[in-house]
Amino acid sequence: MSLLEIKNIKKSFGDLDVLHNISLSVEEGEVVSILGPSGSGKSTLLRCATLLETMDGGSLSYDGMYACSDEGAGSVYTSKNELKKIKNTFGLVFQNFNLFPHWSVLKNVIDPPLTIQKRNREEVINEARELLKKVGLADKEESFPGQLSGGQQQRVAIARALAMKPKMLFFDEPTSALDPEITAGILKVLRQLAEEKMTMVIVTHEIAFARNVSDRVIFMDGGYIIEEGKPEAVIDNPSNDRTRAFLQKF
Repeated sequence: MSLLEIKNIKKSFGDLDVLHNISLSVEEGEVVSILGPSGSGKSTLLRCATLLETMDGGSLSYDGMYACSDEGAGSVYTSKNELKKIKNTFGLVFQNFNLFPHWSVLKNVIDPPLTIQKRNREEVINEARELLKKVGLADKEESFPGQLSGGQQQRVAIARALAMKPKMLFFDEPTSALDPEITAGILKVLRQLAEEKMTMVIVTHEIAFARNVSDRVIFMDGGYIIEEGKPEAVIDNPSNDRTRAFLQKF
């Protein structure tokens, strides 16, 4: 059974069809990178998968639990309680960090497991300190987001997502707001997570990173999955003209 199963997702905003019948499954321990030009539907796919957007059609399940199903009349979502349970399965790291500016780094990391999962405070604090050490920020727990660089803020956001002990993580362009030198630090953290077999879906423009770290690469354009396969097949030897044209720009 796949950890994530998406079948025939459809999504429109008004008259604009953004996703056309997209299906995608992700196995436990797999790293999947999604590439494609701006406006190809990558971020909308991620937002539908993480329940930030409601789908117009199709089904979505995590670890066998259905968030929504489609019996032919569009997507029908499960109860609020079930959705709450499902949301504990995954974490999401945004491109703009989404940290609370008036909270310390440590409070940003410990708040979700304490308030949402109602876990033991001492245990959560100890784990948060381990996570901050893991992302290279052990000395920043008392700092506030405004005192950190963009790269450091992004690493706090990753630690915060990991503090919820998700089975999988989604990243939406985690390095797009950062300069190249800082990007390297974030990619190093993602590489480490991949080595630890963390299940990840990463929307990215970092082609070399996608080639080196992914088990599978998906290329999207115009709301369709145009091509998917092993990174060496899709990136080094694309079979579709649109994929080839996109990759030539890099």
